[in-house]
Amino acid sequence: MTGPLMPKATALWLIDHTTLTFEQIAQFCQLHVLEVQGIADGDVAAGVAARNPVVSGEVEQAEIDRCQQDPSAQLTTNPSLNVDDEARRTGPRYTPVARRQDRPDAVAWLLRHHPELSDFQIGRLVGTTKGTIDKIRNREHWNSPNITPRDPVLLDLCSRAELVEAVEKARKSKRWLDRERAREEEEQQK
Repeated sequence: MTGPLMPKATALWLIDHTTLTFEQIAQFCQLHVLEVQGIADGDVAAGVAARNPVVSGEVEQAEIDRCQQDPSAQLTTNPSLNVDDEARRTGPRYTPVARRQDRPDAVAWLLRHHPELSDFQIGRLVGTTKGTIDKIRNREHWNSPNITPRDPVLLDLCSRAELVEAVEKARKSKRWLDRERAREEEEQQK
C-alpha cells in the first residue's frame, strides 16, 4: 500500500476533522504513532497546511466513516487510485534547461558502452535527435572537445529499467545479430 502524497499534512487534516485513532492515522499515513501524537499536540509539523485526502481522491469518505465506527479497522487508500511509478510515459519528456547540456555526454556514453543501440533508441532514451547523435559520433559536435561520456541514468535522463529494456531489445534485433555473426566469422578466419 502506498501512503498519501503529503503524509504529515494529511495526518493533520485527519486529526482535525475525524475521530480516527492515532494508530489508524499513523497506519494510513505511514508515520509513527508518536509522530502523529506530536502533530496533534502541535510539536511536529508546525506551520504545515492540512490536506484533505477525500478531495485529493486518496481515500473515500465512506472508508473514513467505517473506520470511525470501528477503532480496530484499518484505513485503506482508494482502490481506484492506481499509481505505477515504473510505468514509462509515452510521448516526449521535458528535460530542464540545466540538464540539457548533459545530453551530449549521455549520448557519448551510450555510443561507447552500448554500440548495439540504434540512433532511434538513443534518441528516445536521452531525448535528442539523430543529427546530434551523428555529430557526436563523428566528433563534429560544436562542443566536441568538452564532451565526456557519462551514464545517462546517473544524469537522470532515463531510468535504469528503460536502459536495460532498450539494450535487451537492441541485442535481439536482426541488425545487431548480423553484425555479431559477421564479427565471429571474421575472428574465425584469422
